Amino acid sequence: VYFFFSVFNRKTGEPPLINGWIPYLGKALIFRKDAYKFLLDQQKKFGDIFTVHIAGRYITFIMDPFQYVYVIRNSKQLEFHEFANKMASKTFDYPALSKGKFPELKENLHRIYQYLQGKPLDIISDHMMKNLQDIFEWKCSQATDWETEKMYKFCCSVMFEASFVTLYGRVPAADGHKVISEIRDKFIKFDASFPYLAANIPIELLGATKKVRKELIHHFLLQNMTKWLGGSKVVQARQDIFEKYELLGDYDKAAHHFAFLWASVGNTIPATFWAMYYLLRHPEALAAVRDEIDHLLQSTGQKRGPTYNIHLTREQLDNLVYLESALNESLRMCSSSMNIRISQEDFVLKLEGNQEVVLRKGDWIALYPQILHMDPEVYEDPKEYKFDRYIENGKKKTTFYKAGRKLKYFLMPFGSGISMCPGRFLAMNEMKMFLFILLSHFDVELAENKSVRLDNSRMGLGILLPDVDIAFRYKLRS
Repeated sequence: VYFFFSVFNRKTGEPPLINGWIPYLGKALIFRKDAYKFLLDQQKKFGDIFTVHIAGRYITFIMDPFQYVYVIRNSKQLEFHEFANKMASKTFDYPALSKGKFPELKENLHRIYQYLQGKPLDIISDHMMKNLQDIFEWKCSQATDWETEKMYKFCCSVMFEASFVTLYGRVPAADGHKVISEIRDKFIKFDASFPYLAANIPIELLGATKKVRKELIHHFLLQNMTKWLGGSKVVQARQDIFEKYELLGDYDKAAHHFAFLWASVGNTIPATFWAMYYLLRHPEALAAVRDEIDHLLQSTGQKRGPTYNIHLTREQLDNLVYLESALNESLRMCSSSMNIRISQEDFVLKLEGNQEVVLRKGDWIALYPQILHMDPEVYEDPKEYKFDRYIENGKKKTTFYKAGRKLKYFLMPFGSGISMCPGRFLAMNEMKMFLFILLSHFDVELAENKSVRLDNSRMGLGILLPDVDIAFRYKLRS
């Protein structure tokens, strides 16, 4: 009775409400188990716009990708940063960026993202390429015969260290690699609890997570960071800004640096794994991408192998259309981010086709791009990996259709509008460079035949992790 009563007890113009029968939780458990299936079921029953009660929040889902633009465009009434700020300050243990206490800190930090695009992006990408090559050489140059490793562990080890050294600098100690791998091991422990922290579960209930987080933050105290050599401009600029705010304690600044590290690798590591996994699973994809890489090295007169330094310009990276398409295809299949906006006032959201949604202040609006990524009308056989899906006549394909109409948004692994990931260009470059070095230097193949599936525990939070790790083997190409 309660369920039906609340569905119909709505203001005119408000979408139907799916409440669930458990007080406070609403539909949280079933949503967490499989958000994708749950949302598709509701769409069949209620159409393209409906509100779901999830753990004390009323979230209105807009399912029609042609309506996304109206949500993304309304950044004044539909805000994102305040929500992200609250969630991050709780998760990473720094004080919320309130205007009164820290005037313009949020805006100043946002401005720094200019170091992750244009010319500065080229500089940081060059450093990343060099660091990746150094790590591959240190790790793999002895592999004259087949070496076997676990693939997720391998991606995690290489990408974490390369990102860490590129952003924060080299640890000058003789056992620099060991220091970074200790930080990485703690990071993995913290990261395992991330979905629970994001779901607002108190850290005190999550075993050793609080202790591990504190230890991680301590690595980023100023007295430790000043010892690291050759850090990036983006981290230096963040340090300079924090110094201007007397109310930010040393621990708070360190917590900000730790949050930035998580933002840099938390999704890039699993995304790199999936890109590599799907390539090794599909020999024709692997052959096409490797052929493209070899061709570029030949045409630029560069030799492959761990002892040679490869240099790639942004233009050259951008022109690797098969590599980019294969990467985009794996992102399409493994990303599951929920794009959230919060209504700043009671207002009417006007949509295409004279549709209107009445929103109350504090209501959440959500786009769930995984529905779009798996839509058979947009992507034929969406559950199949097709490495050349984003190529047409040898060029990048950027036009996709639904019901005969061209879509403005068709691939959204990095969010949208004001909530779009500012580090997305660097992340794409890093993953391309990792695959470039791996495939130009090594023969690589899967060492066991088991299927790896998506682990749904991070649904709505970015790139899904694999449910198991898988062994692969590599040796130097002759």
